[in-house]
Amino acid sequence: MAKQTTVRLPEDLAEDAEAVARIKGTSVNQLIVDSLAAEIDRVRADEDFTNRAKRLLERDKELLERLAR
Repeated sequence: MAKQTTVRLPEDLAEDAEAVARIKGTSVNQLIVDSLAAEIDRVRADEDFTNRAKRLLERDKELLERLAR
């Protein structure tokens, strides 16, 4: 299942995306999906990012546990 969302792109970026998608023979939507997936893969492989995420999750867990008392 796909979730629909709206993305507002600066005009020059939208034009570049359209050109790249056309040359690749794909849609702008697919280009955005592929680009976002690649970025998520990149940050997941970034040890600093994953360490910050773990710290934030632990802090959120502590806050939620305090609120639940």
